[in-house]
Amino acid sequence: MDGDLRKGNIKVTRADWLEAAETVLIQRGVAQVKILTLAETLAVSRSSFYWYFKSRKDLLDQLLADWQGRNTKAVVDHCGREAREITSAVMNLFECFIDQAKFDPRLDFAIREWARRSPEVRAEVDRADAARIAAIQSMFSRHGYEEGEAYTRARIIYYMQIGYYALVETEPLETRIAQLEAYLIGFTGQNPDPEEMADFVHRSRQVLQRSP
Repeated sequence: MDGDLRKGNIKVTRADWLEAAETVLIQRGVAQVKILTLAETLAVSRSSFYWYFKSRKDLLDQLLADWQGRNTKAVVDHCGREAREITSAVMNLFECFIDQAKFDPRLDFAIREWARRSPEVRAEVDRADAARIAAIQSMFSRHGYEEGEAYTRARIIYYMQIGYYALVETEPLETRIAQLEAYLIGFTGQNPDPEEMADFVHRSRQVLQRSP
């Protein structure tokens, strides 16, 4: 569905319920993620919900788990990729944030809004942030940075990226590409390889061409 709530489907799956719930969470907030609302959206009886979930809380728990399994896993996986230089490693991380099929910023923001109202979700967000920063720190450490510096650089990159989403930044890719070399130098203190930058830019444009 991805933004447009599906109607008229009488044979829905667990994935359909989760997708509908995620769409409502992103568009309207967690308070509107209700069984009856989702059933009406999917054009099914609310009783079919209980084939897949024990309760609304069970559904919300699954939404959190899916968010962790998508967004946090994407950051960790991209940080773990092999890279010849730290600047290449940082571009691997950037690639994760460019591809919304891997890291969905709308979902991340919706979860953070939910966390403002729920200590339990706040704790999940804190765990996710810690895991993501630890993965970035490890990436810097593998490239020879001392522990304290690796941690600081990890926080700078991560909070900058999350800040873009918090500010609803809509800066065009071409603008960011023009600043890529300066960003990489600022984040790493190293000069990037021009060929590796060109390859990253090519991959980034391909990702955006595939995006809906």
